[in-house]
Amino acid sequence: MAAGGGDGGRCYELNSYKANDGNHVAVDVPETAHQISTDTWYQAAFVLTTGINSAYVLGYSGTVMVPLSWIGGVVGLILATAVSLYANTLVAKLHEFGGKRHIRYRDLAGFLYGKKAYSLTWALQYINLFMINTGFIILAGSALKAVYVLFRDDHTMKLPYFIAIAGFVCALFAIGIPHLSALGIWLGVSTVFSLVYIIVAFVLALQDGIKAPSRDYSIPGTSTSKIFTIIGASANLVFAFNTGMLPEIQATVRQPVVPNMLKALYFQFTVGVLPMYAVTFIGYWAYGSSTSTYLLNSVNGPVWVKAVANICAFLQSVISLHIFASPTYEYLDTKYGIKGSAFAFKNLSFRVLARGGYLTLNTFVSALLPFLGDFMSLTGALSTFPLTFILANHMYLVAKKNKLSPLQKLWHWLNVCFFSCMSAAAAVAALRLIVVDSKTYHIFADV
Repeated sequence: MAAGGGDGGRCYELNSYKANDGNHVAVDVPETAHQISTDTWYQAAFVLTTGINSAYVLGYSGTVMVPLSWIGGVVGLILATAVSLYANTLVAKLHEFGGKRHIRYRDLAGFLYGKKAYSLTWALQYINLFMINTGFIILAGSALKAVYVLFRDDHTMKLPYFIAIAGFVCALFAIGIPHLSALGIWLGVSTVFSLVYIIVAFVLALQDGIKAPSRDYSIPGTSTSKIFTIIGASANLVFAFNTGMLPEIQATVRQPVVPNMLKALYFQFTVGVLPMYAVTFIGYWAYGSSTSTYLLNSVNGPVWVKAVANICAFLQSVISLHIFASPTYEYLDTKYGIKGSAFAFKNLSFRVLARGGYLTLNTFVSALLPFLGDFMSLTGALSTFPLTFILANHMYLVAKKNKLSPLQKLWHWLNVCFFSCMSAAAAVAALRLIVVDSKTYHIFADV
């Protein structure tokens, strides 16, 4: 197993493991400064489930269900679950392909297509992860502001101030946790936080829904705006289920890595999606088309209960951000040869500068344009569609071309074409949404 510095993944060393048939199989493993092959399948499953049940779930009632209504929202979520599981299993099965272990998304793309695809995939992935992390900081700041408003609604503290506080806390956590495998017990803590705000939101929304008069479930807006919001919501659907960094998570899993990763994916897309489904549907049922894009702003209940839920949403966002920032951290640590103890002065200083600088930029963008729904739509359109659906299907075509039947090839090509069209349409819809919001809100808005 590789450890120590390198040139960003172009150097390889030999790793041997025992296959299911008992024979030793040699696989080249890229050099990396982070740990690989150390985690159980269920730790990877909790990493995936932490992402799917992050505080983003508090927005899906407003950003998915409101633009799609009952039929579109329910059918869309179920279909998105199925196609996301399928696409992720395609990528997982290519993790050990061609005698190499591809621990980064760009490594796999580069191996199959060449240097240009390596660079393009890298750019797409890091745009994807940067925007997801921007959203997490917006979420964390919104949760902090919600706590403040519960006790002092004097408008002295604005959302950008809370976003700055959230960014600082995220930087402290990033400095203290050197790599993805080091999260360990924090994944359990994150699960507890998730359950707290999901249960609180579910129970309080249920109480409100029982007491409330008839709700309006029609899709708001003009005929033209409905078309764009429906297309934008499709990007939110795929955003909800996909990380854009599956090979990086799979890199942490013990051998046999492919069967173990498939177990983690099956857990994510069965047990893992149930809390998200529950809070999304109950939120929309309770408030209809007036549902907030942050559900805890809609619910009524004891102040202390709402405060605890918001604090848990804030803390869980800090942990989730670290997961989605880990490929960036791995690249920087490997490129600059960060070795030895994580808390040696040199290594600690490097993390302060590198990760602190990265999160400072994230925090600035979050405060500048704090439109959470816009980020979800644009991220889904520009990055999640290409990485998770278009690239996954085409990579599988290239890798398995001699083993696929004509019907299977046709199926994968249909997926590539369909999701390419969806990606283009969703990008236009998301950009339109940003333009509309930019006219309504000024930069550093207190939304």
